Amino acid sequence: MMNRTYRNVVNLLNPTSRFPPLKSSIESLCNAKRLTGALRLAFDNPIEADYTIYSNIIQLCIDLKAHKQGRLVHSHLITNGFPSNVHLGTKLIILYTMSGDMVSARKMFDKLPERNVVSWTALLSGYSQNGYSKEALDVFVAMRREGVRANQFTYGSVLRACTSVSCMTLGNQIQGCIQKSRFVDNLYVQSALVDFNSKCGEMEDAFCIFESMAERDLVSWNVMISGYAFRGYSIDAFLLFRWMFRQGILPDCFTLGSVLKASVGSGKCCGLVKISMIHGCIIRLGYGSFSIISGALVDAYVKCGNLANASYIYKKMQNKDMISCTALITGYAREGKNINECLELFCQLHRNHREIDSIILCSMISICANTASLSLGRQLHAIAIKYKSTLDVAMSNALVDMYAKTGEIEDANNVFQHMTEKNVISWTSMISAYGMHGRGVDAVSYFKKMECEGFEPNDITFLSLLFACSHNGLTAEGWECFSKMVRKYKIVPRDEHYSCLVDIFARSGCLNESYDLICTMNIKPSASLWGSVLGACSIHGNMDLGKVAAKHLCNIDPTNAVSYVVLASMYSAAGLWDSAWKVGPLLWYHHLLCIWALLEQLPLNYDYLHYLFLFFSRIFIFGINWFSTF
Repeated sequence: MMNRTYRNVVNLLNPTSRFPPLKSSIESLCNAKRLTGALRLAFDNPIEADYTIYSNIIQLCIDLKAHKQGRLVHSHLITNGFPSNVHLGTKLIILYTMSGDMVSARKMFDKLPERNVVSWTALLSGYSQNGYSKEALDVFVAMRREGVRANQFTYGSVLRACTSVSCMTLGNQIQGCIQKSRFVDNLYVQSALVDFNSKCGEMEDAFCIFESMAERDLVSWNVMISGYAFRGYSIDAFLLFRWMFRQGILPDCFTLGSVLKASVGSGKCCGLVKISMIHGCIIRLGYGSFSIISGALVDAYVKCGNLANASYIYKKMQNKDMISCTALITGYAREGKNINECLELFCQLHRNHREIDSIILCSMISICANTASLSLGRQLHAIAIKYKSTLDVAMSNALVDMYAKTGEIEDANNVFQHMTEKNVISWTSMISAYGMHGRGVDAVSYFKKMECEGFEPNDITFLSLLFACSHNGLTAEGWECFSKMVRKYKIVPRDEHYSCLVDIFARSGCLNESYDLICTMNIKPSASLWGSVLGACSIHGNMDLGKVAAKHLCNIDPTNAVSYVVLASMYSAAGLWDSAWKVGPLLWYHHLLCIWALLEQLPLNYDYLHYLFLFFSRIFIFGINWFSTF
């Protein structure tokens, strides 16, 4: 009885026997992720706390991304006079780099009494991850000068920095250091080297490193496949993807996303086949319900023109994100199909109060421009002002184009005048708008203002300007603009530019000048060029040049009946009925060529085709004989 009473008294006088030690308590709280309790115990007992306790608390702040609490711990350490320690200081450097505060991280690094490879790597990795690639490279160089040997994480971080700034020279030097180090066969370092070479465009070097790897994990396969996909080597990406399957490695979301991106670059038809194959693979592997994969599939199908499949996948998505929605609306706008579905999709976004970005609004405004939906376009303009206090350049350009194509040239000009920033597309849109509405003088005036404000026109600007001059009889202005395009801006004229200039001369009756231009230009004349000349010859009654133009048209496109009809009309208008009747057999010959082209498309054997063609040839001969009787 006396012993029990004695033990109770001792327990009352000695609290440490009743409560567990401070270090064990804080460690237990840290293991249970109870940061607040751990901080309260450490701050209430600063004398008993040691470096291990604070190291555990800072590590918990890093794991929980509790940057504010981590700063409080640092302030507590400074207030209570804890001297700097390399292990504790390194933890604080990591904490500050994770919060993006590289200034505080650098100050902490500079105050360290001693530094090891971990502290150097923490600072270097922080600079690299936060986009300070040049500073990361400077840290690596300083580290080498201090005689500190890098580890695998140092090499991975510095190679990432080299990739960000495409610094091949230093990257190759680092690769040489790796070859001399014990990390030459390290999987993490080798994957970083493959990533560096592939993203810098050295795909052969990347593949050599990849092929020489003793073992490859999913990360290394993903790095190589994404490199091929990013550089546009779709065939190589697919071959590597197939090789990966044969090695028994199953892809993840990143792999499938990279292969889908590579499939889009294979062309519409071939790409669609590959996307369908990958889609089947996605379903078999159980990734069909993943939003990121569904979004990538929607984007891939849209870019290959299969809007039906894209819409089907989007409707099946449980969590519809803005990326896939934007891709689908953009596809509808580009293809100009399923306008009602596109409008329904946009209205659904609007009803759900989802944020509507500039890309979606630009696509919808483009649809309104192509369908001449002025009322809807005005509503979208109001929505754009509601969501965006100031419209960006792309949005304003889309509005100018929409108002111009719906006939509201003054509204287009009003949007243009209120633009805070303009580019070449803005000026070109206004020049094209005035030319489209028969106001060529205003188009030329805007072109001169554009030059005065320091904007350099491109080939599209001059094409719009020449079109405006062509349809408004501005012959001198058109020739002046063409000469300025070639001599001042050194723009090589395309077939479309020559067509507009020939049309300018032809409309004004300068037929010989248009013919001389065709003969002296440095590209082969197209059917549209000779068509402009033939049409002008028909209007102005120039029979000799009309014959030449019709002959060239028949040689370029013998299946086009328009040239025969125009030539016959010219002859008949001039009273040359004999010549007009002679055009008849040529027209019959044209019909015979068209019949043969249609017969070739039928699923018939060669003998049957031969007999059919002989039958129509006899009709052709009969037609010629019939014309010769007149």
